[in-house]
Amino acid sequence: MRYPHLLFIPILLAACATEQAYDPLADYEEVQAVTILDAPAAAPGRYAPIDRDRVARGEYLVELLGCGACHTEGALAGVPDMSLSLAGSGIGIAYSNPLGTEFPGVVYPPNITPDDETGIGLWSDQQLANAIRAGIGRHGSRRIATMPWQGYAKLSDDDVEAIVSYLKSLEPVLRQVPADVEPGQRASEPFVYFGVYRSR
Repeated sequence: MRYPHLLFIPILLAACATEQAYDPLADYEEVQAVTILDAPAAAPGRYAPIDRDRVARGEYLVELLGCGACHTEGALAGVPDMSLSLAGSGIGIAYSNPLGTEFPGVVYPPNITPDDETGIGLWSDQQLANAIRAGIGRHGSRRIATMPWQGYAKLSDDDVEAIVSYLKSLEPVLRQVPADVEPGQRASEPFVYFGVYRSR
């Protein structure tokens, strides 16, 4: 019995051996994200004196929950720009696996200062509470899972009101972040994956 097709096996193996092995991390660099940042101080005159304790509690909670780690420029790459604290990030977060697909979906953490044009200035208190507790966007759409709202779902009403009061007490920062990127599209701005690897 003859097996002529077996002659091709060593040739195929040799051809495979000369190809360079696929490295899914070739287009990424390791980074050390900043996880806890000081929250910016409330702006004088942006809240009534009677609300001082509530705003102070909100500042404490925003620091404790690590909001600035995503919503501050550069924090995801370990180099936060505190002049843009809570004003959104030009570095995005992949929400689908970039190691399994060449072009993952990416969300850019938004500006959560009370700027009317680029931030939360036109959001109602209830809309902000819904975003914090349930990841629901201003117009009722579910936010992407990178917002850790599941961990905030059981915050007390008082704590959510404190966070909302604090965010609205900040100095507004006019700053637009890049648009989110759907899976399969190439991101034009850098992003991280679980805060460990950043695209080049």
